[in-house]
Amino acid sequence: MENFKNEKSHVLIAIFPGQGHINPSLRFSKQLIKLGIKVTLTTSLTAFNKIKKLPNIEGLSFAPFSDGYDGKFKGSFDEYHLLNSSIKSHGSEFIFNLIKLNAKNGTPFTYVIYTILMDWAGSVAKKNNISSTLFWTQPATVFDIYYYRFTDYSDYFKNCDSKDKIIELPGLPPLSQIDFPSFVFDDVECNNWAVESIKRQIEILNSEKNPRILVNTFDDLEFDPLRILKNVTMVSIGPSILSNFLDDCDNSFGADMIEISSKNYMEWLDLRPNGSVIYIAFGSYAEISSQMMGEIGQGLLKCGRPFLWVIREGQNGEKPEEKLSCKDELEERGKIVRWCSQVEVLKHPSVGCFLTHCGWNSTLESIACGVPLVACPIWNDQVCNAKLVQDVWKNGVRVNAGEGGIVERDEFERCIDIVMGGGEEGDVLRKNANKWRDLAKEAMKENGSSNVNLKTYANEFILDRCC
Repeated sequence: MENFKNEKSHVLIAIFPGQGHINPSLRFSKQLIKLGIKVTLTTSLTAFNKIKKLPNIEGLSFAPFSDGYDGKFKGSFDEYHLLNSSIKSHGSEFIFNLIKLNAKNGTPFTYVIYTILMDWAGSVAKKNNISSTLFWTQPATVFDIYYYRFTDYSDYFKNCDSKDKIIELPGLPPLSQIDFPSFVFDDVECNNWAVESIKRQIEILNSEKNPRILVNTFDDLEFDPLRILKNVTMVSIGPSILSNFLDDCDNSFGADMIEISSKNYMEWLDLRPNGSVIYIAFGSYAEISSQMMGEIGQGLLKCGRPFLWVIREGQNGEKPEEKLSCKDELEERGKIVRWCSQVEVLKHPSVGCFLTHCGWNSTLESIACGVPLVACPIWNDQVCNAKLVQDVWKNGVRVNAGEGGIVERDEFERCIDIVMGGGEEGDVLRKNANKWRDLAKEAMKENGSSNVNLKTYANEFILDRCC
């Protein structure tokens, strides 16, 4: 039973309907509830329809809205701007009316928090004279890059058509073109909606006095990137991940979010030696080609180590692994599943490395569990995350893509052997992985930096507004 310090404190969190936004927002909601703040989560039915069972927690409520498609959007990724436009138009109207309705019913929202690509939710809050802030669900480093891109350092990004050209920005490591989030140089028309949303977000922040944003990271991980910007204060409150890593025995979020299959994967892991298993997963939405799947499969066979590989079904129920010529050999060596509880797997002592697309949720989860990475980024912030993993935090290695952007089997074998092997380089990676794990745990303790940061922010900007 939560003890609410102020019955009038009520936060609305508006979430972009993507797993990378939903998971940290759920965890963040729980943190706010523990501080005595009621929370209502709103996102589109496209996201809610994928949730098998909503968590039942006092102080937490849900307000889904129709985005016009409600999970039935059949367009390709090139047409995703149509879905986003529909989310914005339907969501703006819904949130505006929701704010009015709650005020009328005596349960007014006193604060609005919104995730990346939901800048319009902040505008709706402003129309209703409610303060709001952004919850940045990617690294602080990525926010800095976008901020520089759309403000004082925009000229640095012009004519950067060489992979060898290095750009040096304040507070950040030297970056080449392949290290930047894909939207930074993306002139593909179908992605304009995302680029424009981030640009608007930065313009909004620059129009405010002493703007603050909440960031899903922690001080030790990104000390300089969190502090380098003079016009925006970034408040680290992470790692906000869905797991009993942070809650001891409480896993009320997460396990019911997706239908669980292949439940025997934990028993399978129990039978493997410590540090022997390669875990492979590319997130909830990342699509990898049949060619890349084949190269991964052959790379795993060349390594000769046991593996647990999450391969999601296709949109029409197809099983991608059926197209692999080496499927039978793979099944003799490892295990393929449709879904697993990722943090539960990463915490298992048999897991020795994580081959990942480097989405920020997955990256934070591996950091929190002390598992070194083989980074195979696909797009967006993932490429920057991979840069940080290899060259800044040094808790993993990044694969090198060949012609056509394909990573070949020998490269997968090389990187896995580095991380899993007994050489000096692997020892350093594992040592660093353990270091970051310990610092992540410290940050989320009662008197840890992230916990203190959130308490201070809540007291100053949320609870005090209700007194």
